[in-house]
Amino acid sequence: MAAAGGTSSDDVPVIQAENLTSNVRSILYSRTFLSIISGVVAGIWGFTGLTGFVFYFLIMMVASLGLLAKSKFSVHTYFDSWSRILVEGVLAGLMSFVLFWTFAYDIVHIF
Repeated sequence: MAAAGGTSSDDVPVIQAENLTSNVRSILYSRTFLSIISGVVAGIWGFTGLTGFVFYFLIMMVASLGLLAKSKFSVHTYFDSWSRILVEGVLAGLMSFVLFWTFAYDIVHIF
């Protein structure tokens, strides 16, 4: 991750748009990848109903913790707010998760 912010001579945080965009894009790519992988795993393990969704949100919480650790818990150095790490891309990844979850479940347990 590239540092999105810095400080000026007046100690006012400065956010560089290019670095912030790159960091947000990295979050979206990692969440999409984890959504696909966790969907396949949930399908292979045979999760159905609410259990699969709980599994997805647990994976996304672990991903958020991993991103926080990667940024050394200094969120405002790399992002403009905490919500970028905690919720950015979670609902967008849910569609990929459900697609691959049902696909893997059908292949393993139905066919």
